[in-house]
Amino acid sequence: MFRLPVLYSIIHREVCIGTEEMVKGKFFYAVRKGFNPGVYQTWDECKSQVDKFPYASYKKFAAEKDAWAFVRGKATSITPDVSEGTSYEATLPRRAPEALEYIPIGQKRHYNHVEEEKEKEKEVVSPAKRAKPSQEASQDSCASSKSSDGFTYMGDAVVVYTDGCCSGNGKPGARAGIGVYWGRDHPLNVAEPLDGRQTNQRAELQAACKALEQAKEMDIKKLVLYTDSKFTINGVTSWVKNWKLNNWRLKSGGPIINKEDFEKLDKLNEELEVVWVNINDACCSTYLLIFSLQV
Repeated sequence: MFRLPVLYSIIHREVCIGTEEMVKGKFFYAVRKGFNPGVYQTWDECKSQVDKFPYASYKKFAAEKDAWAFVRGKATSITPDVSEGTSYEATLPRRAPEALEYIPIGQKRHYNHVEEEKEKEKEVVSPAKRAKPSQEASQDSCASSKSSDGFTYMGDAVVVYTDGCCSGNGKPGARAGIGVYWGRDHPLNVAEPLDGRQTNQRAELQAACKALEQAKEMDIKKLVLYTDSKFTINGVTSWVKNWKLNNWRLKSGGPIINKEDFEKLDKLNEELEVVWVNINDACCSTYLLIFSLQV
């Protein structure tokens, strides 16, 4: 049984904490699905985390604990403050070559019958002034559930990861390999040596080509493709347009070194709806395959 002084102390502490969290005019912006899930203290920070992110999920709260509960996918103790924003339904952009620092995995579901997520808010994030993150929130942001077809979905788009590497790049005897990752133990996962000229850039390009070819074979129309190759993303979303206008030559008139690879990737890219995402660090340990380079 609590003594009155102890009980008073507990009540006083809880009231003070609640009061501090709900300071008049101060809000916490929670990002459940975005470039970098977490809780942010300003709308501009939040916006930078969800702007152009396919099917982003975010809300504004008056209390920090409720904001973190939303990030973790838990029920909040109070209704979120949405006086300055209204819910909206985001649409998947055709292509977005913006670079990402974080790789959230979308919820897995069957892609033939998918309802688009509708819980979105006018406000979103930026890593500069994040409220103190928790380890649990970070772990929850990487969690995903398996669908019957084994794919990971972001809205109605299938998520895939590609990578290419080359041992001894640019030197005699170089050996390159490509990797395509659709999910843990997925039958479409690829880890194989690169055919033809052995370079790192070709490996990155051919890995992306392989993923798009597989998507076509599986009748997948929309993809969110993660790659750490800015060269590949910039090439397929920007440079190719100018090269084609210049009869597949550089602005200087010089030849395009990986012309055949880019022609192949460009053709595949035009036949699908692809969101190209650049990544630097993995959130979970099994995001990408470790390549098997055969002698």
